[in-house]
Amino acid sequence: KSCIKRAINISNINPRDIKAITSSSMREGIVLYDKDNNEIWAVANVDSRASKEVNFLNTTYSDLEDKFYKISGQTFALGAIPRLLWLKNNKQEIYEKVAKLSMISDWILFKLSGIIASEPSNAGTTGIFSLTKRDWDSSMLHQVGLRDDILPPIYESGEIIGEITSNMAINFGFCNKTKIVTGGGDVQLGTIGLGLIKESQVAILGGSFWQQVVNIKSDITPPQDMSIRINPHVAYGYSQAEGITFFSGLVARWFRDALGGGRSFEELEELSSKIPVGSYGILPIFSDSMKYGKWYHASPSFINLSIDPNKSNIGSMFRSIQENSAIVSAINLQKIYNFAPIQNHEIIFSAGASKGKVWSKIVSDVTGKVVKVPKVKEATSLGGAMLSLKALGKFDSLQEASSLVEIETIYEPDLKNTQKYQEISHLWQEVYNNQLKLVDSNLTTSMWKAPGL
Repeated sequence: KSCIKRAINISNINPRDIKAITSSSMREGIVLYDKDNNEIWAVANVDSRASKEVNFLNTTYSDLEDKFYKISGQTFALGAIPRLLWLKNNKQEIYEKVAKLSMISDWILFKLSGIIASEPSNAGTTGIFSLTKRDWDSSMLHQVGLRDDILPPIYESGEIIGEITSNMAINFGFCNKTKIVTGGGDVQLGTIGLGLIKESQVAILGGSFWQQVVNIKSDITPPQDMSIRINPHVAYGYSQAEGITFFSGLVARWFRDALGGGRSFEELEELSSKIPVGSYGILPIFSDSMKYGKWYHASPSFINLSIDPNKSNIGSMFRSIQENSAIVSAINLQKIYNFAPIQNHEIIFSAGASKGKVWSKIVSDVTGKVVKVPKVKEATSLGGAMLSLKALGKFDSLQEASSLVEIETIYEPDLKNTQKYQEISHLWQEVYNNQLKLVDSNLTTSMWKAPGL
């Protein structure tokens, strides 16, 4: 409530002029309700308390994760099934009261409208979902001994599910006819705010985590090796193949705050711009490339540091972080291209990292693709506006709504640098695999492990 009031005050708009409201949230997070629609339990997306339950599922049903992955594009690591099993095993009194499940974005709309419903792009991240049918697959719950009667109706993103309640209208000064429109997962909603509404379009979202996203048809079967995830897109008829690079933006922030000597990101970029391709051989060990079926990371470190201050310094270390996040993104994109060949020569680069001119050029050089940086870089809210305008009939389609997307800067790759980065990528992958062996031997501590590993 305070967030909504603050947004209205800062923007200096008349709340009665707001015609529609939608929502988005980080994915995988769920909210559970009792029969009276009271919230009784909720969990965020990276919560790993269900580690024993993931182990139980994989031990008891040896091929079940693979079977469900082919249907949903999700593994157990961040899904709802192990978390519901955890609740059943550890908080049975709460589990027995569960009447409905929703995503966090759905919960926001429920508080505004009184209606509990969901939509494919976020609901799909529970793993209890069919990519082809764009609807729940409740049989998954039944197969593991969970109740299968707790799933709310599915609407497509951008559908009007109701109007704001009179109580909420009074609270905020809204018109009591303000429409409530289904939204979507943060990444999927953000990508339509970048104009990704057609097959084969590609984006890299350079935020706290980096996502590499490719639009594919909904009927494409996920890859057999479970190396990446597949999510329903908010655009009907499409899914999104997605790679994830853990903590890229957070690593950059840690470096700025811990080692940057009070410099801003702009000042760090100025230093990194003077460092040659390859950062004098420095190899950052943070996020591995995506291995969705067995997801864990080596211990955070820098390899190949020297005591030469002209080569191992703040600028070269920061540039190595920038190069590495782009290299891991390129590896993840290649995994997608391997199972879903596409024809595309450009990437939309957005979120915080895209504000950096050096970083954007590095992404272009590493991938060998033209990189386009949009004017609106934090595009999830713009995507929500596009969905709402379509729901209100202001646009006939998302294609038409994409006219709101403006490109600010274009970067062309230097293919000589691309070749150098390919060599660095091969070396980095070999070094990273050896760093993982140290974790396997309990000699170092993993940066993050998926539940059940």
